[in-house]
Amino acid sequence: MDFHRLVPVFRRLALEAGDRIMQVYNGPDFEVKSKGDTSPVTEADEAADALISTGLRAAFPDLVLITEEQAASHALEASTFLIVDPLDGTKEFVQRRGDFTVNIAYVENGVPLRGVVYAPAQDRLFYTLPDGTSVEETGAFDKDVAGATRAISVSKPDNGALMVVASKSHRDAATDEYISKYNVKDMKSAGSSLKFCLVATGEADIYPRLGRTMEWDTAAGDAVLRGAGGRVVRFDDHTPLAYGKKGWDNPFFIAYAPGVALRK
Repeated sequence: MDFHRLVPVFRRLALEAGDRIMQVYNGPDFEVKSKGDTSPVTEADEAADALISTGLRAAFPDLVLITEEQAASHALEASTFLIVDPLDGTKEFVQRRGDFTVNIAYVENGVPLRGVVYAPAQDRLFYTLPDGTSVEETGAFDKDVAGATRAISVSKPDNGALMVVASKSHRDAATDEYISKYNVKDMKSAGSSLKFCLVATGEADIYPRLGRTMEWDTAAGDAVLRGAGGRVVRFDDHTPLAYGKKGWDNPFFIAYAPGVALRK
């Protein structure tokens, strides 16, 4: 894969999808429908999905493309593919809380190697460079020319005073019980794949997820975190979270900065 070609395409499509999402977000009331699994979907999800899918298929016609909104047609297993969540955090979007993201990732041999996470309502854009390191871009987000960036890296955690980030919409007793095993200095809530990015920038040390997620929810954030020196492992045995699984379901997982003494 030519990552020098891949990364600008990911970045541009994420920004274009973000613009479309914000048109809906800032407009009048929008319809919210329920998918087969009862999760919500809006016209913003569908428009962003169509935009990104069209762009990726034009640029990379030989790669398998998996998107949340078209997942039913992709029951096959794969090891190398593009994977998209056009609007992660639909619940935050519907409630106009701003914690939603556009996510595009490239997975090779089960590992998310490159990705982009764009939070259009928060003006935060994170992605992996061609060399695999991660940055946050600042500025006007021109579609064709990348602006100034800053390298991001995970924290050097203090296990006596950890910073924890957890889900805003999916917090439960099991998650709280697990967090209680750590010495926590502070805890914040965030929606969507922003939680991975907060660990990647050192704003948090650990993000445990004891709930259902799909590969498109996590791949881009996982890539950004890996590029910042972080890790994402299965909750049960602490082995790396793998991609291309049958059905695209993830097990429970932990995203963290190396140096965190993981508990079981």
